[in-house]
Amino acid sequence: MIVAEHLTKRFADKTAVDDVSFTVQPGKVTGFLGPNGAGKSTTMRMIVGLDRPTSGRTTVAGQDYRALRAPITEVGVLLDAKAVHGGRSALNHLRAIAATHGIPRSRVDEVIDLAGIGSVARKRAGKFSLGMGQRLGIAAALLGDPHTLILDEPVNGLDPEGVRWVREFVRHAAGEGRTVLLSSHLMSEMAQTADHVVVLGRGKVLADAPLGDLVRAWTTTTVRVQSPRATELASLVAGPDIRVTSPAPGVLDVEGATAASIGDTAAHGGIPLHELTTTSGSLEEAYLALTETAVEYKTKEFA
Repeated sequence: MIVAEHLTKRFADKTAVDDVSFTVQPGKVTGFLGPNGAGKSTTMRMIVGLDRPTSGRTTVAGQDYRALRAPITEVGVLLDAKAVHGGRSALNHLRAIAATHGIPRSRVDEVIDLAGIGSVARKRAGKFSLGMGQRLGIAAALLGDPHTLILDEPVNGLDPEGVRWVREFVRHAAGEGRTVLLSSHLMSEMAQTADHVVVLGRGKVLADAPLGDLVRAWTTTTVRVQSPRATELASLVAGPDIRVTSPAPGVLDVEGATAASIGDTAAHGGIPLHELTTTSGSLEEAYLALTETAVEYKTKEFA
C-alpha cells in the first residue's frame, strides 16, 4: 500500500504539489492522471525519496521509502527510462543493479525475457530506441520481484504489442495482490487497465474514485434511437430531466432516460424501433471535463 498524507512540495515560489492525500490499495491498478505540470512526477519522486516534501509524508507498506532495507525488492520504480549508462549493455546494466541487492543472475535473465529484450540484451543501452529503453526500464523495475510498482508513463514509445503487454502485466500483478500506481496520458489505455483513478490538476487532487464512478459522474449516457416515427416518439419520451435531439431524420439522441424506459414507451405506443443503443461516456471525456480549468499549458484550439 502507498499512502500520501497532506503532501506539499514547493520550488521557490512555485507550489508543484499542494496538500495531496490519497491511498493506493493493493490488488488494484491505480491510474495517476493529470495534465502536464499537474504534479504527478513530483509526487512519484517524493514517494521514492528522490524529492523531499516541503510538508506531509508518504509511506510504502507502512514505511518511509528511505527506511527500506532493500528498496528494489519492495518497490519497482520506473520514473525515467533514460536513467541508464549509455555505454553499458542492457545485460550489464541489469547485472550491476542486481549485484547491489544480491539478486542472482538468473533473475536478470528472467526479466530480460519477460520484457522482450533478449535480442538486444548485449547491445549498448545508449543506442536503444525509445520503446526499447522503456522495456529496459520496466525490466529494471521488475528485477527485485517487488510487491509495489510505481510506473510513470511505461507505455511511452512502445508499439501496440508492447502496450498490450504492459496492460496485461500490470493487471496480472494487481491480480496477485500487488500495489500498482500507473501514470499515463493515454486515456483509452488507462480505461482498459485501471480499477481506480487519482486525478491531479495544478498540484491538487481533483478526483479520487473508482474508474467507473468517475466516468459516470463526469459524463452523460446517451441512447441512440432510430424509428420511422421518431418525431412521435420524441414527444412521448420528452420530460423535464430528459434531453432529446435529432441529429438526422428518423434518429434521436436521448439523454436522461434509459434504453429500457424508451423501449417500453415505444412498445406502449406501438412505435417500431430500428435501433436502440446505449453509449456511455469515456474516461477521456470525463478527464477533459474534470481538468478543463486545471490545464496549466493550454494549446490554441483550431477553428
